[in-house]
Amino acid sequence: MQTEKKPGRFSLIPRRPLLAACALAMGLAGGLGAAHTQAGTLTIESWRVDDLPLWQEVLIPAFQRSNPGITVKFSPTAPTEYDSSLAARLAGGTAGDLVACRPFDVSLSLYNKGHLEKLDGKPGMEYFAPAAKAAWQTDDGRDTFCMPMASVIHGFFYNTKIFKELNLEPPKTEAEFFKLLDTVKANGKYAPLVMGTAEQWESHQVLFTGIGPNYWKGEEGRKALIAGRAKFTDPQFVAAWEYEAKLGKYLPKGASAQTYSDSQNMFALGKGAVYPAGSWDIAYFNGKMDFAAFPPPVPKNGDACYISDHNDIGMGINRKSKNKEDAYKFLAWLGSQEFADLYTNKVTGFFSLSNHLISVKDPIAKQMMGWRKNCASTIRVNSQILNRGTPSMENEMWNVNAQVLNGKLAPQDAAAKIQAGFAKWYKPQQ
Repeated sequence: MQTEKKPGRFSLIPRRPLLAACALAMGLAGGLGAAHTQAGTLTIESWRVDDLPLWQEVLIPAFQRSNPGITVKFSPTAPTEYDSSLAARLAGGTAGDLVACRPFDVSLSLYNKGHLEKLDGKPGMEYFAPAAKAAWQTDDGRDTFCMPMASVIHGFFYNTKIFKELNLEPPKTEAEFFKLLDTVKANGKYAPLVMGTAEQWESHQVLFTGIGPNYWKGEEGRKALIAGRAKFTDPQFVAAWEYEAKLGKYLPKGASAQTYSDSQNMFALGKGAVYPAGSWDIAYFNGKMDFAAFPPPVPKNGDACYISDHNDIGMGINRKSKNKEDAYKFLAWLGSQEFADLYTNKVTGFFSLSNHLISVKDPIAKQMMGWRKNCASTIRVNSQILNRGTPSMENEMWNVNAQVLNGKLAPQDAAAKIQAGFAKWYKPQQ
């Protein structure tokens, strides 16, 4: 069972009849390989099935313009099957040359088993800050085994027509946010906050890990939990659950039975004012409605702001690849300005983790990426190390946050439950 919802599972590129075109492109690629046998063929493993047209039509041709003669094949596997099938192919020596990397423990396990190359100091890696590489490093930070590619950012979308109708402005502080939500609720025509809790994952991965960093100060608080210097029962973490509990009062009627797709449809149809969002949602709403975005409001004026800018996908090299020279050329290109521009603008809502300056074309994506200028980036609080024990913190977080939003669990009790489960297996917390 997958215990973490992957934004990459959602369709980001409209489906269209490209099978014949893709087959033709692959046939041409094979012809190139025959004509340039000295270069061989690079195969890319990935779970991003919907990205096949993007790689075939845009990314691979762009790489080949500067690296003629290197044939590249993008060979994705269904997201639910990717981890197990990739591990089996790597172990059996039949995996591709380049491997799309999940963040944190899944890829770390592959590296620890000797399946991935160490990439520190390799061309292209110099364009990524330590925080960008954290999802693909050993716990001590000494070895980096995948090149960072893209992250997703959390915040709130709002219906611009409803805001204009009710004379509302995007809030900067929590007091302003609650005043806004109260105004919408009093009007009675629209749901103030469009989110359901039936699937639970959104409660944690979108809302809690989006609003919480403003309380626990992003990376400072996350790393303090790992080091054992902080507990989930400390005031800064309890405060995040208290804020979440207040937000629960503005959910639609029947929120406990509302699914993720129900929420998407509700917001797209103009039935709600504010939607807790991941940047991957941009593609869904584009063309359906007029909307904009604001970052999680800070607790009070003057507070520093933090955003969940979560590492989502990287790329590694199969240690048993028979064509490492070309694989490293491809990896170097993945670290380039050209790739950063192409990927950020073609896969809307997925942002390059490099330090290249990028001109983002989509207006909402540009808004969200712009938050990095004023707010400190952090990742989902339990993504690194904290999900390794029993009970599963990821599963418990889903359940606890859904219950807090539904008014079934007090914030202090939520904190106590997560901390108790954490302390059962994690020595620095004992």
